[in-house]
Amino acid sequence: MSSSFDEKVVEAVKGLLEGVLIEEGLELVDIEYRSEGRGKVLRVYIDKEGGVTLGDCTEISRELGYLLDVHDVIPGSYNLEVSSPGLTRTLKKAKDFERFKGKKVKIKIKFQIDGKNVFTGRLLDFQKGIASLEAEGNVYSIPFGEIEKANLEFEF
Repeated sequence: MSSSFDEKVVEAVKGLLEGVLIEEGLELVDIEYRSEGRGKVLRVYIDKEGGVTLGDCTEISRELGYLLDVHDVIPGSYNLEVSSPGLTRTLKKAKDFERFKGKKVKIKIKFQIDGKNVFTGRLLDFQKGIASLEAEGNVYSIPFGEIEKANLEFEF
């Protein structure tokens, strides 16, 4: 199976999930569909203000499993996992950066600043597509489009 097929599966799952998540007051954080071990895994990460519960994950897993079967989105067998994004959740959308202002983050960028392309520090602000990050005593302005990967960092 090609990666374009995998991308089509992810898009189809997003379409099926939209209404269900809105109804439950949940947000889609990410979807992964890939080969692991001997089979395929569809991993769905959900969140909500205050965090998701085991009950939320169970309910979405049940509803999504039913929808996937009815719409026959994925041929063959696969494992479905629904969970919270965890303490080091990925920041993918602009609204993620807005939501987590003031938090400690790790950002990998496509270019280098001061000879580095990975920075860990405090997300000061996010405005007009620019993340302001305080790291190692400096403030860096990083355009959203230049961010390769970003995650929250666990704080004690």
